[in-house]
Formats: sequence, C-alpha cells, structure tokens
Amino acid sequence: MAELLTSAQMRAIEQAEIESGTVTGLQLMERAGRGAVAAAIGKWPEFAQGSHRALVLCGPGNNGGDGFVIARRLVDRGWNVDLFLYGVAAKLPPDARVNHDLWAKRGAVRAFDLAALCDCDRPDLFVDAVFGTGLTRPLPSDLATALEVGMMSNWTRGHGIKRLAADCPSGLNLDTGMVPASESDAVPRVTSADLTVAFHSLKAGHRLGLGPTLCGEVQVVDIGLTGPDASERAMIGTPPDADRARLVAPEFAHGSLPLRIWPGAMIAKLRGQGHKYDYGHAMVCAGGPGRGGAARMAARTALRSGAGLVTMLCPPEALQENASHLDAIMLRACATAETFRQILDDRVSALCLGPGLGVGSATRDLVSVALAHRPGDRGWRDPAVVLDADALTSFENDPDALFAQTHARTVLTPHEGEFARLFPDLAQSERANLSKIDVVRQAADQAGCIVLLKGEDTVIARPGGGASVHSASGERAVPWLATAGAGDVLAGLIAGLAAPETAPDLYCVTEAAVWLHCEAARQFGPGLIAEDLPEMLPKVFATLAR
Repeated sequence: MAELLTSAQMRAIEQAEIESGTVTGLQLMERAGRGAVAAAIGKWPEFAQGSHRALVLCGPGNNGGDGFVIARRLVDRGWNVDLFLYGVAAKLPPDARVNHDLWAKRGAVRAFDLAALCDCDRPDLFVDAVFGTGLTRPLPSDLATALEVGMMSNWTRGHGIKRLAADCPSGLNLDTGMVPASESDAVPRVTSADLTVAFHSLKAGHRLGLGPTLCGEVQVVDIGLTGPDASERAMIGTPPDADRARLVAPEFAHGSLPLRIWPGAMIAKLRGQGHKYDYGHAMVCAGGPGRGGAARMAARTALRSGAGLVTMLCPPEALQENASHLDAIMLRACATAETFRQILDDRVSALCLGPGLGVGSATRDLVSVALAHRPGDRGWRDPAVVLDADALTSFENDPDALFAQTHARTVLTPHEGEFARLFPDLAQSERANLSKIDVVRQAADQAGCIVLLKGEDTVIARPGGGASVHSASGERAVPWLATAGAGDVLAGLIAGLAAPETAPDLYCVTEAAVWLHCEAARQFGPGLIAEDLPEMLPKVFATLAR
C-alpha cells in the first residue's frame, strides 16, 4: 500500500539522501519541476501543442524553487510565462536561489504585487508553488487573495483556468488536511487545485480532512528518492509500520496490484477449500422486538463475506419477528448475559455486538461476556470481537471499564459522535493541531485494541502506532453511503472476514473490510440503502477472483 508521510518524514528522507551523496537538492528540485510539467500535460493534453500562457506564483522556500523550474520548462515548450515571487530573492534557500537565477536569464522575476498580478493577461494555467509541505500557519491575507484571483475571479472565463499545485494548494496543512484560520478571518481562506503534484509519496493531508477536496486529482511524481524500502513497510496483508501510516488501497506509490492479491487475499473463501467450520462461526447479538433490523443486516453481511455459519441471538420475545426474516442465518434465544455465556462455545470465532442492541447495563454485560470468551483447550486463537453502535455508547459514562476488558482481537468501530463519547479528550473540538491519524493512534493506545473511526477519511489504528487511512474521495467518493445502517453492515463485514480459522491478521482484515464496504457502495451507485450492501458483495467478490 502507498505510504502517507508526514512533512517531517518527507524532509528526513530528502535530507538523509542528500547527506549520503545519493542525490543533490538541485537534482530533486529539477525532477520535481519536470515531473509537475509532465503531469500537467498528461492531464491536459491540449497543453502539449501550440502557444499557451501560464501564471506562476513562487514562494520563499524550496516550493518556490520548484516553481522556477516549472516556469523554465514551460518556456522551453514555447509557453509565455508571468512569474511572481512572494518573498525576497536574497533570502531564498540555496537551491531555490540557483533556480531563481536560472529563470532570471529567461524571464522576469516580478515582486509579488496583487494589482500587478491582476493586470496580467488571462493564463491558461495557474501554478501555485508558494507553500508546500510544512506550513501550519494561516496564509497572509494578501496571498490568500492572490490565490483566489488565481483560481478564477479576475479574468473572463476564469473558471476555465487550470490550476496546478506543487505539493499542495498553499495553506493546506499536509499533516492534518486542514486549513488554519487567521485571527482576522472567521472562516479559513481556502484555495484549491485541479491537479496537485505530490513528490515521492502521498502525504497524510492529501487524504485527510479537506485535502481531497482542495487538492483535486493528486498525482505522485517520482523524483528519484529511494530511502528505506517502502514496499516492506507498507506490504499489503502484513501488520502496519509503527511510524508511518498507509493508504488502504491496492496501490503503491508508482503502481497497483491485481485485486485478487489485495483485497482478494484477505478473503478466506477466495483462497482455498474446506467445510463450514473451517470458515468460522460468527455470532451477532440483537436487541428486542422492533430493533432487530440492524443486527440482521450485520449477520447477513457476515455470512455473505465468508463466515461458514452465522447465528443471531435475540431476546425470546423477538424470536418470531426475526425468524420471519431469516433463513440461512441461525437464530437462538438469549435473554441474559449468563445465557450468552452458556451459548458460547469453542467454535465461535467472531462476535459482533452493538447494532440495534440497546444502550444500558444489559448491553454492557453482554459485551463483558464477549470480551472474556476464550477458546478453551483447543488451541484456537481468541475470537474477534467487533463492537459498534450501542455496545460503545453503553460505556459512555465509564469508557475505562470497557478499555479494561478489550484485547488485541477487539475492533471498535465508532463514528465521530460515538468516538467523542468514548474519548472525550480526543473529540473534534479538543484536537487542536493533531491529525486524525494521531488522534486515532492515541485512542487505540488508550483502548488497547484496534480503533476504526468512520468517515470519508476513515482512519484505522492499533496500539503502538500502526495506522491506515481509507479515503472515499475522488473516484471512490460514495456520498450515498451516508445512510442509516451502513455502519452496521461494516461491523458484520469485519466479523465475517475475521471468522475463518485461516483469516489473516485482524488489522489487515479490518482494512480490507473498509475497502470492500466502499466498493460495494460504488458498484451499486446512487440510491443505495444499507440493505443493498450485503447483496452487492458477491458482485464485488467476483471482480477480486479474476
């Protein structure tokens, strides 16, 4: 999987290779600028021929140096280029100053001036090379205005101007995916790009928060950095690196894998043969009369996704209701936590609690029984326990009581509201400048288990720092997945994939479940309701077996 680096990690990789003599800063800058131009022409083939005009806005650091290279390479292709420097040439870093001087032999370096910028002829391409990785402060007001001008507002047919960002749209925090607001602006000044060129690797902010919206299409350009072997740290199907987050997708930085390898390899029934007990027994606990729909969807998904058999447990008074809806899924009465304890046997390999279960002490007791269940003397691994919805909210007044019982085979799947109830010190209003990745890492350390915080930028983390991001943006955007019951289906999907005896590492299974959940929604399309998701899984699985 592709890594999602922080700004500091990217700087460290560059500095280590420069100090080792493997590459120079000037070589990296030249490759970055050339790669950005190649990416722009690849996206907009009309730029490959004829005379075009660009407006390039360079910043006071190395991102500005990339901009000087971009300008020079565009002129080499016959473009007319207006270039402005936001900063002072004498204060540029050495490599950026060299490229400033190279450009100055070809064209003018104009000092940043908003009025002069607005007087330029309408460009075909606006290049934002002001601030890249590492910026955490708000943009100055005059620069924010200039970038807004660069978007569209100053010229006739401004909406047709293509916008290219080097690293990221200026002002975006590439660690958090957020845009800091200034004291004078109640709302952050935001600009965006049609194409963002990321150098060497994606950064966390390209996939978190506002990043996917502001960056537009993101292309990773190889600038010749090697560093430690990223394929070993981010290998699909292996536990995550403790220090670096990865993107949940069948992709590496410069390529992709066949779907049969990932996520296909995470699905036991796509990999071999066996009888139903080889594929595990999943149990789903349901609530009382009128509340069984969520658990039924979770149970059906667990069966669809690969568990050999699935049993739904419900209060005796809800048996008739549930029996009228279930066929392949087995059904048993379970009135109390003690009954639940007696029902559990050594063949139960996955448990899902929470969907429609109800909030209160009875649910807390069921959760405690599930977390305490062990396989006895048979030597099997502990069952996976997936806790969602009411199973989480039932502990809102005493989350430590839950965390005292969770273990490495536990997955918590909260949305933001449930997350805030369990981790009030990590709620959105308390996060300050923390990235969502770091927030979920802290939550996993507190809980002592895997935590999956749902959203368009779903983040998964486990104790010790391993973290992943699934981004439902761009081509994978699925706004119709924001529907009641979708989270219940995800909980059942994790349980079903984790149930087989040969299921991979639970963290890797959780990653695959998030991707498959989104893929099922993508293949169904608009109009989706939660009941449609389990029925889409066979179609999705068929694409993975090719």
